[in-house]
Amino acid sequence: MAVNSPTSRCAAQLSRSLTPRSPLSFLNRTFPRPRFRPDPPTPRLFSVRCQAPSPDASRSHRPVGLGQPEAPIASSTSSAIDFLTLCHSLKTTKRKGWVNHGIIKGESIADHMYRMALMSLIAGDIPGLNRERCIKIAIVHDIAEAIVGDITPSDNVPKKEKSRMEAAALNEMCVVLGGGMRAEEIKELWEEYENNSSVEANLVKDFDKVEMILQALEYELEHGKVLDEFFISTAGKFQTDLGKSWAAEIISRRNTQLGKSQN
Repeated sequence: MAVNSPTSRCAAQLSRSLTPRSPLSFLNRTFPRPRFRPDPPTPRLFSVRCQAPSPDASRSHRPVGLGQPEAPIASSTSSAIDFLTLCHSLKTTKRKGWVNHGIIKGESIADHMYRMALMSLIAGDIPGLNRERCIKIAIVHDIAEAIVGDITPSDNVPKKEKSRMEAAALNEMCVVLGGGMRAEEIKELWEEYENNSSVEANLVKDFDKVEMILQALEYELEHGKVLDEFFISTAGKFQTDLGKSWAAEIISRRNTQLGKSQN
């Protein structure tokens, strides 16, 4: 069934009401003389309130077509899920140091980072220390292992090459995330830890060793093993007073336990 559109009806009406004119007919028109006000108008004052835009303002106020999802949001959502799926291997990859010592069902990379984040959360107030940043560094410091795996000294990979491999993996993960502010933040946090370039990185470096020797002690108690290697490799390498204090407490408990087992 044919239906006359509003556009076609309007066009028909216009064609009936308009009379043809000469292209030069406008020259015969008379124009009203302009009237000038004797006095200038009184100025009016306006109050303008400025507000700094939020970091996400540019994303949240883009025009969206009716009935269509906003493309940047859809893209961001897809990238986020892709990134999180890639990080799944952090939950399933076991820390190689424990695997090499025959620990069955040992901790994963994510297990290790999670307890380090808890350490950062419960750390006492330290002048000049940003605990929130410590938590973030702890969460991302081993994130590149989602791709390269847990590289340990037993793998005989030079430190410089290990760092290069992990940096390349991190860049790849940030591409999967879609780039942007959050990806740049992850890179910055990782590099800060890698370069040990802040008081927060110093403390999280210590927590990396503290968490390892605490886990070693727990495995010694659970599996009846002696894991001297982990205590020897970290001895004298703690940078902060808090790291030294917590490490000393763990070693004291271990010595007490070893004394009991020898009696």
